[in-house]
Amino acid sequence: MAAKKGIILSGMRPTGRLHLGNLFGALENWIHLQDQYECYFCVVDWHALTTAYESPGNIQEDVREMVMDWLSCGIDPEKATLFKQSDVIEHAELHLLFSMLTPLSWLERCPTYKEQMQQMEGRNLATYGFLGYPLLQAADILIYKANAVPVGEDQAPHIELTREVARRFNYLYGKQIFPEPETLLNEFKIIPGLDKRKMSKSYNNYIEIAIAPAQIPEKVRMMITDPARIRKDDPGNPQICSVFAFQRIFNAEAVEAIAQECREGTIGCVQCKNLLAGKMKDYLEPIYHRRKEIESKPQIVDEVMARGAEQARNTAQATMKEVRAAMGLI
Repeated sequence: MAAKKGIILSGMRPTGRLHLGNLFGALENWIHLQDQYECYFCVVDWHALTTAYESPGNIQEDVREMVMDWLSCGIDPEKATLFKQSDVIEHAELHLLFSMLTPLSWLERCPTYKEQMQQMEGRNLATYGFLGYPLLQAADILIYKANAVPVGEDQAPHIELTREVARRFNYLYGKQIFPEPETLLNEFKIIPGLDKRKMSKSYNNYIEIAIAPAQIPEKVRMMITDPARIRKDDPGNPQICSVFAFQRIFNAEAVEAIAQECREGTIGCVQCKNLLAGKMKDYLEPIYHRRKEIESKPQIVDEVMARGAEQARNTAQATMKEVRAAMGLI
């Protein structure tokens, strides 16, 4: 077995059943990383409360639904540690201790802080939890001494903050306890929603990862194609067609030929959609059946998460002993 490249921490807020944007935006990358790194994959339920503290919904059920999708897609608890953030209380302790030494200006300058304040106008987000969530994220990462974090480009400033916090802690207390983690930019596969906007539950334009195979053709029929194509043999522009964006992912080996046929008007939109539906069914049907098997044995999720929490807790507790000693608390 090849030696692991290092340690990775990555997390998702519990949002219930996941959609294809989640699969190709993060999960697919996790599946590859779990063979290369020692991976900690965390359900960040505390983070969910930073913006939804007034109406948290059914977080526990959302956690279960999401983890079932993780397992169905190929996240392997024998290769990675899966756990819930709130099951490892040491995250909160390290966050508190980091808050003692982190300048307020470091948090206020995070671009995502200002952007989300504008995007979520109307919500009362003037809370420390919202301001400080990048610092909690830093605690999530550093408590496992992760040296790489897979993120999208929008989250890169948070990893830079994490590096600054690690550097400041090590300098103040004269101990090289924390590594400065590298930003591992995800190679996102862009997949639109059915209406060409970003795939999102809030837009109701999504396709679930574990969609029933019989529902796939109906979802594909809803996809928006080139509006300029009126007749079957009209030349089309695949670059503005939602169906073609999906073909890039599910039918990559034929995508150039499909693009050419679309431009020449030798393949109609209905034929193109039928071809896509077949490819999507081939890809997604095994995930659907794996999820059905997990749903029939609900103890699987409980066992995986309990074992993962214990593994994560052991690592976190060892780190906190070093932190407390460095800060003179023991």
